[in-house]
Amino acid sequence: MKLPPLSLYFHWPFCLSKCPYCDFNSHVREKYDENSWKEAFFKSLDHEFLKHPDREIHSIFFGGGTPSLMSPALVTDILKKVASCWALPTEITLEANPNSVEVEKFKAFKEAGINRISIGIQSLNDDDLKFLGRTHSSEEALKALEIGRSVFENWSFDLIYARPGQALKTWEEELKRALDLNPKHISLYQLTIEPGTAFEKLHKRKQFILPDEDLSADLYELTREITQRYGFGDYEVSNYALPGFESKHNLNYWRYGDYLGIGPGAHGRITGKDGHKIATKQFKAPETWIDAVNHHGNGYETFDDLGGEDMMMEKILMGIRLTEGVNIEGANFRLSDINAIVSEGLASFEKFVLKLTPLGRLKTNAVLKYLFH
Repeated sequence: MKLPPLSLYFHWPFCLSKCPYCDFNSHVREKYDENSWKEAFFKSLDHEFLKHPDREIHSIFFGGGTPSLMSPALVTDILKKVASCWALPTEITLEANPNSVEVEKFKAFKEAGINRISIGIQSLNDDDLKFLGRTHSSEEALKALEIGRSVFENWSFDLIYARPGQALKTWEEELKRALDLNPKHISLYQLTIEPGTAFEKLHKRKQFILPDEDLSADLYELTREITQRYGFGDYEVSNYALPGFESKHNLNYWRYGDYLGIGPGAHGRITGKDGHKIATKQFKAPETWIDAVNHHGNGYETFDDLGGEDMMMEKILMGIRLTEGVNIEGANFRLSDINAIVSEGLASFEKFVLKLTPLGRLKTNAVLKYLFH
């Protein structure tokens, strides 16, 4: 059995501050020893290479946290270590924040081997940036985007919309302003309230109100319309790209490919010799992860052998987000249920491939709940 290529994900857990909407594994630390982290990443890579020496590496992604807080020297060393084990892939991404102290490192990151940058802007409005807990201004954001464009051919940035008080007209103006900067890729996320975040507490206290369902739907439709006008394809529900600039790394996740997660709290999915996926999770706390790597050579907390039903469910939950749809052959869905969502204009179904329509994407959770009932 030929095993699929692997994506490598490195999780850098540190941030300058914790954003109130964020539920990622991020920690605010004033000090940390980069040498200790380099040694831990190296030990983890040695462990993985022994287990997967013949696998092709599909993509590399440095996420977080705020990986642009890493020194370019550390990124250089990690990529050299990867290259000593496997051939480097054609896409190597690093997430960055637009604070001026980090933007200065863009050229150094490119020299280190990064060839795709993803910048976390989130808004081009100063008041909304403060609401979102961002530590940069709109001026700093625009400067970061200009530098990102000048340094990297393949560059992307994020915006969050459906913010409190946001009207269609103001979002249209902001999105056009962003697209006029000529990015190759843009991620556009509707603001959601995630469990355990500061926003969850504030929202429960009704300290802010999100746009209602109808306005949220209108904002999504407007987003698709404007991005299409600029030549972008919505290849995933929240991701838009010019042809050829879709994120290879994230497509591998959504297509249920194999990936190794290295770093605190990182998850992975690896196909075993029996064809089943192994779900892996690394220790979440930075100090616990470092200790585990130092004592055992890896930071794994759990390994779960997924059965066929679990694999199919995960595959559908990921793949349904894609414009290309997902092959559901073998799923225990009733044909009558599939025909029902097709007749409602929520999806198309042909040769076992289920594709949500734009209307279906607005009701993704409801569609999934209906199919898996």
